Amino acid sequence: MIPVRHISASSKEPGLTNLFSIRNLSVLLSDKDMVQELHRHDFFYVLVLNKAAGQHVIDFVPHTITGPEGYFMRPGQVHQLELAKGSTGFLIQFSTEFYFPKNSTAHLLLRTASSSNHYPLNAANFNKLESFLNHIEREYLEKGERYEEAIMAAMNIFFIELLRLKKVNVPEKANLYNQERLDQFRELLETNIFTHKQVSEYAEMLHLSVYQLNAIAKAALGKTCSELINDQIILEAKRCLLATSRQVNQTAYRLGYEDVSYFIRFFKKQTGYSPEAFRNQYQ
Repeated sequence: MIPVRHISASSKEPGLTNLFSIRNLSVLLSDKDMVQELHRHDFFYVLVLNKAAGQHVIDFVPHTITGPEGYFMRPGQVHQLELAKGSTGFLIQFSTEFYFPKNSTAHLLLRTASSSNHYPLNAANFNKLESFLNHIEREYLEKGERYEEAIMAAMNIFFIELLRLKKVNVPEKANLYNQERLDQFRELLETNIFTHKQVSEYAEMLHLSVYQLNAIAKAALGKTCSELINDQIILEAKRCLLATSRQVNQTAYRLGYEDVSYFIRFFKKQTGYSPEAFRNQYQ
């Protein structure tokens, strides 16, 4: 089973204890390797590395850590991390209760920043981000007046800087409608993929035509809605296969496939290997 981790809480420390944390990796590692087996979080997880080495697998996509670089993970994503001792940087963890602004522009900023898992950096990039991270860490440790608001404001700027580095723009008002529909579509996929697999079903939920929804997805991501649906099915299949020791047919049923042989063929066509072969890679 894939364990779910939570931000640790302490009754001795008031404020953001179970909503937000930032840790300096030099202190966190304490001259030891960090080895985290496959797991998932119910919070956002941001790793900004300077000098570092290791391996990071996010939703079954491997990344070789060489530093400098950043990783941004959304709640529910599966990952496995190995980080060598002596690695430097920061680890930020925060819940949706901490950073889930009602302001639509700020909300879109978080959505856009967290839509990319990997941010390649160079030394100059890291130094710029480090100034914001040092400020956030001071606010978090010193807990001065209205420090939560100060952290929120600094986080907004940090997200903007991340997106600048990857040359991703937060959409202007003219494109805001399409971006919001795309984000809503992707959120609907995450929550409805077990029961809804047709583009027409999602278009209806969003009060769009199939043509409109496909045009939005193609323009933003270069993929059709059918391809995005298939990607989500495979991702959930992989998560299900590793979450329990149940038979492949039970995974197929959970994903809404009555024909198990069809599910196996579909999985192999999309990934290149059978469900059992995939599961064996992680045992």
